[in-house]
Amino acid sequence: MITKISSFFRWYFKHETSAGVTLLVMTIIALLVSNSPLSDSYFKALKTYYALGYGDFVLKMSVHHWINDALMAIFFLLVGLEIKREFVEGELSRPAQAALPILGAVGGMLVPALIYIAFNYQDPYTIKGWAIPSATDIAFSIGVLSLLGSRVPLSLKVFLVALAIIDDMGAVIIIALFYTTELNITFLGLMFSCFAILMIMNKTNVKYLSVYLFVGLFMWFFTYKSGVHATIAGVLLAIAIPHKSDKSHHSSMLKHLEHTLAPYVSFLIMPIFAFANAGVNFDGMSINQLFEPVPLGILLGLFVGKQLGVFAFSYGAIKLGYAEKPQGASWISFYAVGVLTGIGFTMSLFVGNLAFPNSDVIDGVKIGVLLGSLFSTLLGYAMLMSCTKIKNAAI
Repeated sequence: MITKISSFFRWYFKHETSAGVTLLVMTIIALLVSNSPLSDSYFKALKTYYALGYGDFVLKMSVHHWINDALMAIFFLLVGLEIKREFVEGELSRPAQAALPILGAVGGMLVPALIYIAFNYQDPYTIKGWAIPSATDIAFSIGVLSLLGSRVPLSLKVFLVALAIIDDMGAVIIIALFYTTELNITFLGLMFSCFAILMIMNKTNVKYLSVYLFVGLFMWFFTYKSGVHATIAGVLLAIAIPHKSDKSHHSSMLKHLEHTLAPYVSFLIMPIFAFANAGVNFDGMSINQLFEPVPLGILLGLFVGKQLGVFAFSYGAIKLGYAEKPQGASWISFYAVGVLTGIGFTMSLFVGNLAFPNSDVIDGVKIGVLLGSLFSTLLGYAMLMSCTKIKNAAI
């Protein structure tokens, strides 16, 4: 599938290993704090409201919403930059190479959603969470895969990155279409006006990143006020960022911004998000609650649905001649990577908060996401360890 790997991918894999470990540590801390004497202070702090702005441009939101609506917009900006670069010049720019992760991602979104719906179709409220088990966490999944080092073919790592990026793009579309509240036409018009200005700046070769970010900040505000989820502004801004090499620089504005944001997103924004969203108080909970429709649908969607969907659609694409199997990978190792796509965490928790805002159901969402991601991590890692050992022994 892949003959040449860019230096960016090599850096990315190394970078994401540390990022995945950081996310894991913050998740554990969140669980410990939320089940300690600090539990009440932890949840109270997240619900505390703060105002920011001046005059008519004032926003007052809880700490939890500042994290999920404002900080996560920067995460989505980075995701948008990654998606654009991959489609312009990366592994998704050529149909033959893009077909496998695209079709794999489709299966990995469709099958988990169907499993969740199967458990929740009778409840018009809980069925709103159908998209929760449909996304893959890039940092966690690549972090786990990278722990195995050179034992895993680099082509499989690139496949997983490409699939996770497409998953994120699917999640962005789902959020825009299905998790938008009542629309304010005035602010929606202002949002699109900002986007139009950004695209005109792109076409007229405006080279000042600060100007793009300034307009993007207003676009974020108008997006939030319009009823469309504010994080979509990050993706729209990414679309407008130029990806043209400058003779006086080694990289485009897009690559410069991507490399600048990546460490802050991976080691600051995502850990903060994990700490604010992974906390679950287990007081009064019983094992029976795990078998309720929401947590069970999410758990099985991530742990069973993701691996089956990714592998079935990918296998079909390869056998029908639409795509090629990753170079140097066995079917077992390829399936094991499909298992790792069940690590949903970040995006799953994010979608869960959109589906069930200020609801008691959110604890069930967190339990399903954490257990589904944990089981996918353990099984995927164990399978890769086993099949790479057999391969090395044969050599």
